[in-house]
Amino acid sequence: MFDSMKDQIRKMINPAKDVLILVDVQNDFLPGGALAVPDGDQILPAIEAIAPLFSNIVLTQDWHPAGHSSFASAHPGKVPFETFEAPYGTQVLWPDHCVIGSEGARLRIDPYTRQRAQMIVRKGFRPDVDSYSAFLENDKKTLTGLAGFMRDRGVERAFFAGLATDFCVGFSAIDARRMGFGAVLLDQACRGISSEGVEARKAEMRDAGVQMLE
Repeated sequence: MFDSMKDQIRKMINPAKDVLILVDVQNDFLPGGALAVPDGDQILPAIEAIAPLFSNIVLTQDWHPAGHSSFASAHPGKVPFETFEAPYGTQVLWPDHCVIGSEGARLRIDPYTRQRAQMIVRKGFRPDVDSYSAFLENDKKTLTGLAGFMRDRGVERAFFAGLATDFCVGFSAIDARRMGFGAVLLDQACRGISSEGVEARKAEMRDAGVQMLE
């Protein structure tokens, strides 16, 4: 299973210069979670299959304080999936999810892959700004430190898998390109919230120069 994807990755990767970034593989984004991505659990065996191919692995983790400004519950009269105007622009309001220290925030990465990860990027922990991208928070100026980590390690390209294609995975891949890194979307190891959103985000990724491995 996933042999074709694994063969393509093997032909592409340079172990010293490539990194696998596993985006927000957490309980709250999997079936039964507070903000479940449809069929999100289907990426778990794909990740387990491809992770051993990489020498460099980074995990990202949504990590929100209770009452975060991106939660609909923090805005009286608002409901999930409405929007509000934050100081940095239009922000989608979400159900409470991935609250710091909660079971919903726990990473669902197999033990072997988790032990081999060199960095966990926790994002969205500032109460007043959400963070989709692994590189930049939604204000588009607050860095997570991931770009510096990659440059210091001599990493030039990132392969992306995780949840969700139309939000955190897509924004991360686009920001990787904006920061001068190569970016590859591992489509079989990602799932999105909506098919329309996925297709729109993929178009943006292609325009940004993200390579699609489907």
